Amino acid sequence: MYSAATLQTAVVHLREGGLIAYPTEAVWGLGCDPDDPAALAQLLALKQRDPAKGLILIAASMVQLEPWLEGLEAPLRQRLADSWPGPLTWLVPDNGRSLPLLRGDHDRVAVRVSDHPGVIALCSAFGGPLVSTSANRAGEPPARDVATVRSYFGDAVAILDGSLGGHPRPSRIRDLRSGEWLRE
Repeated sequence: MYSAATLQTAVVHLREGGLIAYPTEAVWGLGCDPDDPAALAQLLALKQRDPAKGLILIAASMVQLEPWLEGLEAPLRQRLADSWPGPLTWLVPDNGRSLPLLRGDHDRVAVRVSDHPGVIALCSAFGGPLVSTSANRAGEPPARDVATVRSYFGDAVAILDGSLGGHPRPSRIRDLRSGEWLRE
């Protein structure tokens, strides 16, 4: 999907606190390093997103999410494993690993193992999960093409061009403990 040079450039940009836009399963996403408080703040400001809402972590594999899943009971881990990879985001209990801007005003953190080849390549090159939130400002529709990403954000983000994954809508979101659907 991406060349090794493109992925390396993206990883350097992320490690330097930069923001990236990239295609996901259904819409374009904005991402950053989930362990960089300044990048998280910059992403939230760019989106004009309420920090209380929190953000999603996407990964290439469940292993990449292990620091956020530590302490999770075996049956709940199995529920995650049985549902991934794919466009299902789970809210898992925060074990203290998540930065406040990632978690928002919640005691849970949103996580997903993607089935999108570009996301898998990007997270694999980065060596861990990335923040993923729709590429739009609050109240605008999510970007579904690179031209819309550019019109929304100009040069404020680095763009990894590619194709969407073909899913008709953003990922569903479900609470892991209660089973409650927050977005179907």
